[in-house]
Amino acid sequence: MVGLGYKAGMERHSGPEPLPLSTRLRRLRYHPALRSLVQETRLSPRDWVLPLFARDGRGVREPIRSLPGHNQLSADEVAREVVEAKELGLGGVLLFGIPPAKDAAGSDAYSDSGIVQRAVRAAKAAVPDMLVITDVCCCEYTDHGHCGIVNQKTGRLDVDNDATLVLLAKQAVSHAAAGADVIAPSGMMDGMVGAIRRALDGAGFEHVPILSYAVKFASAFYGPFREAAESAPQFGDRRGYQMDPAAAAEQACREAELDLAEGADLLMVKPALPYLDIVRLVRERFPGVPLAAYNVSGEYSMIKAAAEKGWLDERACALESLLAVRRAGASITITYWAKQAAAWIQ
Repeated sequence: MVGLGYKAGMERHSGPEPLPLSTRLRRLRYHPALRSLVQETRLSPRDWVLPLFARDGRGVREPIRSLPGHNQLSADEVAREVVEAKELGLGGVLLFGIPPAKDAAGSDAYSDSGIVQRAVRAAKAAVPDMLVITDVCCCEYTDHGHCGIVNQKTGRLDVDNDATLVLLAKQAVSHAAAGADVIAPSGMMDGMVGAIRRALDGAGFEHVPILSYAVKFASAFYGPFREAAESAPQFGDRRGYQMDPAAAAEQACREAELDLAEGADLLMVKPALPYLDIVRLVRERFPGVPLAAYNVSGEYSMIKAAAEKGWLDERACALESLLAVRRAGASITITYWAKQAAAWIQ
């Protein structure tokens, strides 16, 4: 058909014969098997981490309205999800907690009987060799929804960076004691990685690595997550500590470099799709460091909503998104698509 159309076009439009083409990139695309053979970016469930939201109770699977297909889960249901994640070949799970009660200091975050600590123990009991990563932050646990201790030391109501480091260190140690395999601080407090590293080492957890949310932007794409984790700030916003989307790209590299100097073992960029340029920049600047990208709730929910309207092909768009994140340089992708995508590609 292409050849016939070309000849017909030549008959209609007189002119010099086209020069023969020595390079035709379409040759590499003509045969499906050759297309597959020359692909350099491939998707694998082992590179994906599934976020899970733990809450109090037993037998609880509370649907999250803005994250279709995801639920707030009691610890026993977290264990069920971990078993399924293992069967699908996923690389790990990332746990967030919704405590039964909140206070100004987010005390459930560092309690030995806290919701995440219970969920970790349940997950490890169900699948001992499954990688369990825990988010370390205060926003889900505080009654004001901010990522640390709030006071007016600076002359206005703000998160006290250094006072918050003490809480993050306690939280990290309690997670490690419960059995967490990786600690992932997300609060964007200056010095958080160093404080957590010292605390872990001092408590005998030198072997536990830190996956730092080193480059976390103050993004509008977190909306569904805040519903899922019940963590929306009760006043103001988080622009005073999360990165400004309009900041120079080099600031992301400074954040990553500082966290590495403080003892981070892995780095993360969050969100993923709007910041693929940053993913690529961090990968190139720190080539020997494992890099994660968080394909966040808003990225997931947009495709879900459009697919429900019949405007997009959900499977095709989700897999293309995951492919783009991988191609940009992320060796690990934290994604709400993890279970679905693993089933699709298998």
